[in-house]
Amino acid sequence: MTFKPLFSLALLAGITLAGCSKDNESDAQNTSKLEVRLMDAPGDFNRVSLDVQKIEVHLKEENDPNGWQLLPFTPQALNVLEYVNGRSALLVSTDFAPGDLKEIRLILGPNNTVTTRDGEVYTLKTPSGQTSGVKLKLDKATLRQGETFQLLLDFDVAKSIVERGNWKPGNDKKERFLLKPVIRLVAQEIAGGIYGTVTPAAALPQILAIRSSITPADTFSTAADASGAYRFQGIPSGTYRVEFFPTATAPANQQAYRTATATGIVVVNNQATSVPTVKLQ
Repeated sequence: MTFKPLFSLALLAGITLAGCSKDNESDAQNTSKLEVRLMDAPGDFNRVSLDVQKIEVHLKEENDPNGWQLLPFTPQALNVLEYVNGRSALLVSTDFAPGDLKEIRLILGPNNTVTTRDGEVYTLKTPSGQTSGVKLKLDKATLRQGETFQLLLDFDVAKSIVERGNWKPGNDKKERFLLKPVIRLVAQEIAGGIYGTVTPAAALPQILAIRSSITPADTFSTAADASGAYRFQGIPSGTYRVEFFPTATAPANQQAYRTATATGIVVVNNQATSVPTVKLQ
C-alpha cells in the first residue's frame, strides 16, 4: 500500500502522539510489550463468528483467584476463518510490566455462530463447564524489559465445532453444533529491531516502520534523536517499509526537507537490522 501525502501525515499525527507517549512511558517505567493474536486452522464452513468479550492473563499461582489481570480489548465478533494462511488478528497490544505469565483466558459471550456451506447460520452452544472462559496454560512465559512478547492463539475450527449426531433438519437450529474450543497456544519473545541514521538531524523526523508482509499491516513509530539516530526494538520479524516525515522546516537559504521511504527492510527475530543512512534534503 502506498500512502498519499495527506493520509500519511494524518496517520502520523495520530500515531506520533500515541506512539511517542508510549515510548516515553515505557522508558520511564521499564516496561515490556504484550501482544495477543488469533489465527485459525481452516474448517469446512463459510464463517465462524466468535463473540469475544474479555481477555485476561494470570500472573500468580494457578489457584490464586486474585491473579487475573484484564487486558485492554474491545469486545467484538471475530470471523476466525478470515485469519488463515499466515494472517492473524491483533487482539491486544499493550505496555506491560516485565515478569512471568501463568495463563491466558478468553471470555466468550453468547453470540457465537457458524455458517455452513449452504449458507445456514447456527448458534454455537457452549458447554456449561466453559462459562468461566477458555483457559490456556503458559509454560515459562517471561516478559523481559524492552522486548515484545507475543501470545498466538491458533484456533482449530475443525476440532472446535462438534456436530451432534442425533440432530435432524427441522430440529431447533441452536441444538445442531457445540463449541468446544481447541486452541494451540504459541508463546514467543519478539526481539527483532531496526536502526539507522537520518540526515540532516535538524529535520527532526518522525519515523514509521510498517510491516507490509502481513495483512492488515502493523505500524510502529519512533523519532530520531538530536544526532539523527533512531531505533525500533521489540518488533516482529517480517518485511518492513520505513517512512520518514520531517517535523521541522529548513532554513530559508537551504533546500526544503522532504519525506523519504526505505523499502524491503527484512527483520529477523533476535537480530537488529541496519538501514543505510536516509537523506531528507
